[in-house]
Amino acid sequence: MQCQDEPVTLPQNGLHADMLDRIGVLLASGELAEGQVLRADDLGVRFGVSRTVVREAVRVLESMGMVSSRRRVGTTVAPRSRWNVYDPLLIRWRLAGPGRDDQLRSLSELRAGFEPVAARYAAGRATPEQCGALTGAVMDMAVHGRSGDLDAYLDADVRFHRALLEATGNEMLAALADVVAEVLTGRTHHGLMPALPEPAAIRLHGDVAEAVGSGDADAAERAMRAIISEAAGAMLGPDQAVGGRGTRP
Repeated sequence: MQCQDEPVTLPQNGLHADMLDRIGVLLASGELAEGQVLRADDLGVRFGVSRTVVREAVRVLESMGMVSSRRRVGTTVAPRSRWNVYDPLLIRWRLAGPGRDDQLRSLSELRAGFEPVAARYAAGRATPEQCGALTGAVMDMAVHGRSGDLDAYLDADVRFHRALLEATGNEMLAALADVVAEVLTGRTHHGLMPALPEPAAIRLHGDVAEAVGSGDADAAERAMRAIISEAAGAMLGPDQAVGGRGTRP
């Protein structure tokens, strides 16, 4: 006989991921406020899951600094100053909430601070294989951009930026690839991409790949700065562009 608080429509890891996403969105949006006590029984009833699933989700949130657990106090929502703002999950939840514009602005400013520099480093350090990966990703972006297949375009775009960061030879810059991936994914999934990606944006990615391949650090940095400016302008409006004037067709 099955208990009502233990649904079996999803595998356990599916239940855990779903629970984590749902409570994460509530935390990121502020619906669950700082200092609020989260009781496992209440959360289980609210989301229709077992205490085990709740504990697993809370454990992840605690590792992200979003909640804290203390004996005789329980689990409470931690101050936002303690949250790991670089965690891709938190970025995803913030992009899904009412503070999306603020999160996009912060992320655009962050990208403007490290991706142009990463392009400069990549121009001096990329291997032939990494140059090939950049060029291949741009070619796929062009193909899928023309067809309007935004999911395939997103995959190619993520591959491009991941390859670029890895080509820096700097493990800390490479570790930011997941942050960039969440920005690009959020832009697509929240309807902030045009039905047909801008040809000018694709050309700029090609400019970066060409500059990296030829070892032109100045051109690589300049083109990457224009990419970020174009993306910020597309998501937040032209007056919100960061990192340079960019290209706005």
